[in-house]
Amino acid sequence: MSEKLGHEEFVKKAIVTLRKEGYKGIHTVFSGFNTAFKKYFNGENPVEVTNKLAQEGKIVIRPVKGGVMLYLPEDAPASRDAADEALKKMGLG
Repeated sequence: MSEKLGHEEFVKKAIVTLRKEGYKGIHTVFSGFNTAFKKYFNGENPVEVTNKLAQEGKIVIRPVKGGVMLYLPEDAPASRDAADEALKKMGLG
């Protein structure tokens, strides 16, 4: 077996290979990412690792029903801040 991938390489490879046609990201639960990550990295927590990668700007995380979506930074949809939207509608933002 070849050299094991690091966290960043594994996550980016997963995003590219597991996404469904027409989609730019993957759902961490429905794509099988979480279980594959735990199996590959001997039970490590994918949430901690993906949050760290997101803080470093290596990936983008968006909350969705049933989990989160992971995107490469160049493929992520624009962020919609609900608070900003609400203030704008109220004429306060």
